[in-house]
Amino acid sequence: MANDIRNIAIIAHVDHGKTTLVDGMLKQSGIFRQNQVVQERVMDSNDLEKERGITILAKNTSVRYQNIKINIVDTPGHSDFGGEVERVLKMVDGVLLLVDAAEGPMPQTRFVLRKALELNLVPVVVINKIDRPDARISEVVDEVYELFFELGANDEQLDFPVVYTIARQGLATNDPDVPGENLQPLFETILEHFPAPQGETEAPLQMLVNNTEYDSYIGRVAVGRIVQGSISSGQQVAVINYEGAVKNHRIGRVYTFEGLERVEVPRAQCGEIVVVSGLEDIKIGETIADKDNPIPLPAITVDEPTLEMTFMVNDSPFAGQEGDHITSRKVRARLYKEAEKNVSLRVQDTDSPEIFKVAGRGELHLSILIETMRREGYELQVSKPEVIFRRDEGQLLEPMELLLVDIPEDKMGPVMESLGNRKGEMINMGPNGPGQLRLEFKVPARGLIGFRSQLLTETRGHAVMNHTFLGYEPFKGEIKRRYQGVLIAFESGEATQYGLNSVQDRGTLFVVPGTKVYEGMVVGEHVREQDIEVNVCKKKQLTNHRASTAEATVKLEEPRVMSLEESLEYLSDDELLEVTPKSLRIRKKLLDKNERSRAKKIANMS
Repeated sequence: MANDIRNIAIIAHVDHGKTTLVDGMLKQSGIFRQNQVVQERVMDSNDLEKERGITILAKNTSVRYQNIKINIVDTPGHSDFGGEVERVLKMVDGVLLLVDAAEGPMPQTRFVLRKALELNLVPVVVINKIDRPDARISEVVDEVYELFFELGANDEQLDFPVVYTIARQGLATNDPDVPGENLQPLFETILEHFPAPQGETEAPLQMLVNNTEYDSYIGRVAVGRIVQGSISSGQQVAVINYEGAVKNHRIGRVYTFEGLERVEVPRAQCGEIVVVSGLEDIKIGETIADKDNPIPLPAITVDEPTLEMTFMVNDSPFAGQEGDHITSRKVRARLYKEAEKNVSLRVQDTDSPEIFKVAGRGELHLSILIETMRREGYELQVSKPEVIFRRDEGQLLEPMELLLVDIPEDKMGPVMESLGNRKGEMINMGPNGPGQLRLEFKVPARGLIGFRSQLLTETRGHAVMNHTFLGYEPFKGEIKRRYQGVLIAFESGEATQYGLNSVQDRGTLFVVPGTKVYEGMVVGEHVREQDIEVNVCKKKQLTNHRASTAEATVKLEEPRVMSLEESLEYLSDDELLEVTPKSLRIRKKLLDKNERSRAKKIANMS
């Protein structure tokens, strides 16, 4: 037993304060210099995490308290990144379950706690944000106990301690009525309740690879916990893959985590979380074992993806104008590289060398991949997200989601109607503060595609929704996705003020004067159900009597600018989203009007 180490993960629903709590633990453990400027949410290191204020990738750090090293894994809180959580829970012996003192247990809390209990990890509950004016501390603690009961926790797991924190201020207490002075009560609870990692130092080496990264100086590195034995730089080891095939390698360097840094060490023993280099083709889930006695560890298993999209090479008239990587070879290589480290992502080739099927946990999971690729200079086109159906004894099954929506009481009617149209079934309803309601629904996953923007429209932005995967149930019937048609550019050119003004009374525009458009590109939403072609490039004919200031009097409505997620939600079956480093364009799959008419006739005949 490595008595001087504790391995823990911090798990919670999105925005309940995990990364902020890690900030406080790092600052109070003394890893920063006294005059060092430290940014907030220091663990959210990549640009997308900083912009969105969410954790996307699980990350390792460590602090020291009373000569005990505490290895901490900060995990994502959004259900779309559940694969990250499932992957890293194999590295730890216990979890800090963080719960907001006002919101209580949310869908992702249920998901990550169920995974932790299945692995028999020791839980400690942290009630965070106890300074909120709407905090309901005792009720939230009761709700956490109920959640443990529902998930079948055993007696030892039910005997969890509770710590109350204000992570933003770096305060913790064992009694919510007694103000905390620092995070010492939390550190003490960690040392007292979390077990030291067990394992034989003299036994043959076993280490499960939980993550792989690329370092520009030392190449590909593997991150994992040494289950037994020890590992040294220059050591000859065996790598065992999923099929049980064994290949010999030599370890390059060995690093451990000290604060936010990786520190090179000559040797690390069982129980430690390490980073090793020298294994160029190593993959997540493989076992690094003793060369003379290679024994594999159980592979990492994660829940299967529920949503699928088609990624394809950009073939629009504007292809290659804004991106650096546009060929199918480069797009394919990038997708398969992502699948190696993103364990809940699936990439599959199709009959066409330019089209790939990509499956993930949800819209956000896939949109983060698309956003990352466009920032790296890739151009591509993607189709509407589709749920992945299953068949069981001839019956069609579809993925279901548990949905929680917090809305004003007066908006209950339209929200209920909207979810009813999407085959939602209400299973719970209750107050959530003055004038607020919390509704709980069971909804098909395909019913939630495009729902977020509709919900915000119906509640004028005063709504919060959260959802997590429940399981597969029999198919619930057809769901109509979009009720409006679109305005389609009639010809290629540049949108003019005159052309846009002539069509803006037919719907909502997506483009502004000066935007380059091509035939078949979607330039707005129609007020009616059918699609229509419009000429937004039309120019006013010059006459001898035309005043030079005539165009200045034209007033255009503010265009609707959609984000990447909103664009994906908006897509219809016959549309694609063109994604480049500079632009997002919705277009018809068939750009030519005559081809679209022909395809529609064939579809109606069949």
